[in-house]
Amino acid sequence: MEWDRNRYFALGVVLFFVGIQFRMVESFVLSEQSTRALHRFAKQSQIASNSGLTDMYMSVAQTPKKIVQLPPWLGWALISAGGVIGLHALAMPKRQ
Repeated sequence: MEWDRNRYFALGVVLFFVGIQFRMVESFVLSEQSTRALHRFAKQSQIASNSGLTDMYMSVAQTPKKIVQLPPWLGWALISAGGVIGLHALAMPKRQ
């Protein structure tokens, strides 16, 4: 697969809009299913402090929903990277 002008531009636009989304939202609340999946794959999480008791609790009781807070610089970094990649795509020669 060859990376041409259109794919670079599409990647830049997607990164730009994801960065704007991250700047507009303070945190994400995961559903119970995704919190359980995160518990299974996370080694050092706040939910998985006591593995034996927590595994029993996670299988029986209702789980607390995990809140993911993004760092404020992440949105700006994605906006910048998307802008640079999009402008780079405009400077590339057209495919013939």
